[in-house]
Amino acid sequence: MEYIQIPKIQKRNIRIFFRNLRKPILKLFENLFIPMSEEQLQNSSPSPPPFDPSQPSIPISYPLKTLEELESQSGSLASRPRILVCHDMAGGYLDDKWVQGGTNEGAYAIWHWYLIDVFVYFSHNLVTLPPPCWTNAAHKHGVKVLGTFITEWKEGRAICNVLLSTKESAQMYAERLAELAVALGFDGWLINMEVDLDKGQIPNLKEFVSHLTQTMHSSMPGSLVIWYDSVTIDGRLHWQDQLNDKNKPFFDICDGIFVNYTWKESYPKLSADAAGDRKFDVYMGIDVFGRNTYGGGKWKTNVALDVLKKGEASAAIFAPGWVYETNQAPDFQTAQNQTMDFAVGGLLLRNHGAYNKNISENCHSTQILISGHGYHFAVDAVQVSDTPWCNISCQSFQPFLEFSEDSTKTIQVIVNPKEASYSGGGNITFQGTLQDNAYFMTRLFLGEILLGKSPVHFTYSVKSDGSSLVGLALELSSTLNKRMSVLLAAQGHTLLTMNQFSSKFSKVIMPHRVVEMEEAPGWVIQESSIEMNGFILTEIHTVCYKSKLDRVDLKLDSRSDGNDLARSGTNYYAVLGHLTVKTSDQNSDFPPSSSWLIEGQHIKWASDSQGAKTLSAEIIWKLKDGNYSISRNYNVYVEKLANEAAGNSGGMLKKEQEYLGVAQVEAFYVSDFVVPSGTSSLKFIIQVRGTDGDSQKLDDCPYFQLAVEDSISSSGTKGDGMKFRNRICECGRKAVIKISNSKNNPQTSYCCPTDSCIQDRRSNLSEMDGNPIAELREIHNNYIFVKILVVGTIVWLLGYHLCFFCWW
Repeated sequence: MEYIQIPKIQKRNIRIFFRNLRKPILKLFENLFIPMSEEQLQNSSPSPPPFDPSQPSIPISYPLKTLEELESQSGSLASRPRILVCHDMAGGYLDDKWVQGGTNEGAYAIWHWYLIDVFVYFSHNLVTLPPPCWTNAAHKHGVKVLGTFITEWKEGRAICNVLLSTKESAQMYAERLAELAVALGFDGWLINMEVDLDKGQIPNLKEFVSHLTQTMHSSMPGSLVIWYDSVTIDGRLHWQDQLNDKNKPFFDICDGIFVNYTWKESYPKLSADAAGDRKFDVYMGIDVFGRNTYGGGKWKTNVALDVLKKGEASAAIFAPGWVYETNQAPDFQTAQNQTMDFAVGGLLLRNHGAYNKNISENCHSTQILISGHGYHFAVDAVQVSDTPWCNISCQSFQPFLEFSEDSTKTIQVIVNPKEASYSGGGNITFQGTLQDNAYFMTRLFLGEILLGKSPVHFTYSVKSDGSSLVGLALELSSTLNKRMSVLLAAQGHTLLTMNQFSSKFSKVIMPHRVVEMEEAPGWVIQESSIEMNGFILTEIHTVCYKSKLDRVDLKLDSRSDGNDLARSGTNYYAVLGHLTVKTSDQNSDFPPSSSWLIEGQHIKWASDSQGAKTLSAEIIWKLKDGNYSISRNYNVYVEKLANEAAGNSGGMLKKEQEYLGVAQVEAFYVSDFVVPSGTSSLKFIIQVRGTDGDSQKLDDCPYFQLAVEDSISSSGTKGDGMKFRNRICECGRKAVIKISNSKNNPQTSYCCPTDSCIQDRRSNLSEMDGNPIAELREIHNNYIFVKILVVGTIVWLLGYHLCFFCWW
């Protein structure tokens, strides 16, 4: 017999292979034959499996990290200096990744949207997809949202070798990016190629940028593709810090350039000159952390902005979350107001584009003052949850509050998330003192709303001490430059109000409807309207003043007491809960519950560590006629219905609806929801909300009712050492025999998910299945036999091959 001589190097590789294989085999042997102790079972905490977006779970935002993942995914700006804000914080996808909201009331957020034109969500992943909460909040304020495509380091170079291998591959990946943006609803991409490239790859890189820009524009008018100042036209990774001939070829085929933030004082003017008519498409970078940025960043960010204003270039503010990450004093909200109002506000004051469009063009309605976070959650002034929360998808239009350190102001204006709220968790609180017959004004909004023939209706909610009143002052101008100021006064004595304000405003209008809310004592809803065809509404202010009748009463009392209150200040306290502006005085018309189709998907029952039953499921709904125009905002509640055996005759365990959360789409995922014992079914209620903030009455809302399973049918070993075997009950439902692992006293129980037969099936267990203990022993012996057979075969094969290869 002739043998083939195996080279020594191959023998060595074979020995290494079997040596590496030894450890997993020993681990397998240990798992098969050495059971874990109870203490090991309790203390073991296996790492969670990798996130699988194809499996049902709590909705989260996540990036794409490879080209394979990308491959598998099958309006113009104003001509003026602009502000681009690039969000970069600790790798991204923190509290904002929770699509349905998180529980960190103090999570990072932005509310100065009126100062921003473009928002970029940045991270160091290959494809950074903006979490929906940022897209939702930004779009409500007319701000465009961009994702990020970045290649860097050696891994990025390898990616570029695939991406830019051919013209066709460059086009294909550009199309995948465009499809992602369109599918997820954001407005384009920031492209950052921070790698050295071969000069021969540059034509395909230009094709990638050009094709992405053209595809985005054709798929989504008004979209943007912005190039980051990184690799040059000759393939070198060399940041230019300005627009010049090294990077302008990329600028010419997309919508703008984000210039690196280490520029010098003369570079903005040079870049603007190089851009010509597109000078505002040049976004000069400013790193708020101050890393080699002009002016030093941090609290001196306005130094760089002043230079940009002179150079007529736009600004790209990188990492504004510096105030949050570094815990700037005295608190995040105050520090954020200082940096945005003082620094960014020094460059420009951007008109509220989305606010204008929604009111004047679409004749729609909008609610403002919902902040997107809070220590509680309220619906129509009724607190439905006392759990802290954050979800900037819930942000409505944010007020333009001017930050001021002026301690001489008699009224302080603050946003107090711990104070009572009308909607969500936000409000504006006014507190201080007012001199007799005085009033205090502060601006809420800037805008340019063209008023038409139809009246515009203002509805707002106030909670106060009774004598503290809040009105609205409207600033208007006409095409003939005629200016007017109109006071929408609060409830009160009409003659006294007219006498106080008629000389200060062009017109004073009393509310035509005042409602005191019975469900939420202290809250008052006031409605007023104006009709001024051809005028433009430019500003909305709040007007704080005291009730005239109360002051008269106080003066009468002071005369009898010998006190002079005419020159003394009186305490003022009021909370503005919400403000709705709409062109119709009709409330939202909600479709009846029968108009909806609601169902549950991916329903999964389990037990938590305490043995309580839990539910995970996705609830989805849609209108039967397919019309989605009435709302994109829903409150989700659950009612727990009790078993009749519990003596509640099928009633609720507690006669209340438990608030679960807010949905921005027609779906909501319930995760590990604990079901109290004695619960027969869960009733999930979908409360539809109009764009004006109106909510459908809970009794009229559509709902989905889910019966609670009486037992859990699954396979495998639980943490309590119990094993499960699937059986079929005579009623046709899947049932289980539950057998403990105890050697001294094995326990057996039989369960069926059907209430009507569960007792009978348990009592007839021995008749149907014989001796369960004997069955347990048979199962155990068969299991041991299989383990011995499998491991013995593996050992024999390994020994045979090892001896065979070591013979030479």
